[in-house]
Amino acid sequence: MTERIQKLISAAGLMSRRAAEDAIAAGRVSVNGVTAALGSRADPETDTVLVDGKPLPLQEGKKYIMLNKPRGYVTTMSDEKGRRNVTELVKGAGCRVYPVGRLDMYSEGLLLMTNDGDFANRIMHPSHNISKTYLTRVEGEDVGLAMEYLREPMEIDGYVISPAEVALCTLFPGGAELEITIHEGRNRQVRKMCELAGLKVLRLRRIAEGPLELGELKPGAWRYLTPEELETINTYREQ
Repeated sequence: MTERIQKLISAAGLMSRRAAEDAIAAGRVSVNGVTAALGSRADPETDTVLVDGKPLPLQEGKKYIMLNKPRGYVTTMSDEKGRRNVTELVKGAGCRVYPVGRLDMYSEGLLLMTNDGDFANRIMHPSHNISKTYLTRVEGEDVGLAMEYLREPMEIDGYVISPAEVALCTLFPGGAELEITIHEGRNRQVRKMCELAGLKVLRLRRIAEGPLELGELKPGAWRYLTPEELETINTYREQ
């Protein structure tokens, strides 16, 4: 049965569907020796699909991983600057997995990784509206006023984001630790929100994604999602 090329590449665990579309647009994908185009289809049983001249990896058992990402690691699959990549931390998974969404280099905490492209796309699709919760250590002159500002709709990069849920965890001289829950996952969203509110982020750690919680998982460590967690996140919708 034929499928869209980007879906085949994603399902093989090589990269996300969006990254596959970029690879196709860049002319890096071929089907039976012919450069593929967006919208091209292929049958994995009878057609030869190459990415950068290499065939798709054989379909492996699907893996669903929770990693506690430390600071200093990037979540892009290839980095021109040679920085450490989160894939280095999950080599023991026995297959190639890639991040579901991103955490910037200086952020920490819960990061889902998988070789199941359909799962990754479901989790990242806006219709699921999966919340993300961060412990955010900040400094600023008026934390109370900033918290009120964070709870209002904001415009970031030309897009009006939904109001965040903000709770005060600890107040200290010159700053505080806040728990911030957002309902989108835009690039560096929490950092940009805090900057607009007059706060400087000192530490940013994701502790929950939808119903999944980081718990006591240590920095740099990972574990497989339990069957119960997998069922919960697959059926989860924010109200």
